[in-house]
Amino acid sequence: MNYRHSFHAGNFADVFKHALLARILAHLTKKEAPFRVIDTHAGEGAYDLFSTEAERTGEWRQGVGRLADFALLPEATRALVSLYVERLGVFVDGRPRLYPGSPLLVQSFLREKDRALFCELRADAYAALSARFKRDTRVRALFLDGYTGLGAFVPPKERRGLVLIDPPFERTDEYQAMFSAFLSAYAKWPTGIYALWHPIKSLFETQVFYDAFAKAGVRRASRLEICVGGDALRLDACGLVVVNPPYGFVEDARAILSLLASRLAQGEGAGFVVEELTGE
Repeated sequence: MNYRHSFHAGNFADVFKHALLARILAHLTKKEAPFRVIDTHAGEGAYDLFSTEAERTGEWRQGVGRLADFALLPEATRALVSLYVERLGVFVDGRPRLYPGSPLLVQSFLREKDRALFCELRADAYAALSARFKRDTRVRALFLDGYTGLGAFVPPKERRGLVLIDPPFERTDEYQAMFSAFLSAYAKWPTGIYALWHPIKSLFETQVFYDAFAKAGVRRASRLEICVGGDALRLDACGLVVVNPPYGFVEDARAILSLLASRLAQGEGAGFVVEELTGE
């Protein structure tokens, strides 16, 4: 496994994914009952945007760096993504010093009764992940392939929660592997919330992935996408399929993506999509 997220931390795809993830987590906290979050590809948990890797690519500049003037935006606009931005901390030289990956973002929403399970298979990333959360009894980090383990983790005893499937897309069969792991978990826990992140490189492959949800009989799934446009030689679009979205989340997502598509645009073709894939 060669993927190193430290080169890409804070890019447009991270901003897209984490702004939406924050809204899902906020919805979970609205009810008193405890919840559990399972992250199948957790990575290191957080990333130094002043590191050699982050400086080399500078991808954060076209992502989280576009939010450096967040405090100057109109209050109504800020409200859309404030749950995410307030967790970025103080900006230094146009960026947060430490960018919160999904695990750190999840931890910030956990109440005393909630739990999180983070899986990571790359040894150095797991070492950083486990060290970061070793003192938090609400969190468990596992050196494990999340695809393999997911079926054993659901349904959680809390009966409420979120599964985040956010693979590095190194495998040629990543779409199939991701969907197969999801479907196995969904069969055991059909009421859980599932968020499946994916890059958009091939429209045909992406459509096949979308079609699979309806063919499998998944009852409620929403397609969320962002495209920043610009240079077609690099990744300029990605998506998130959310199964069993919380009440009101899709409307929140539409407002958030309208803002982000404008703030993160890099050229012609920038925009967003919010669409139901399946329904009751």
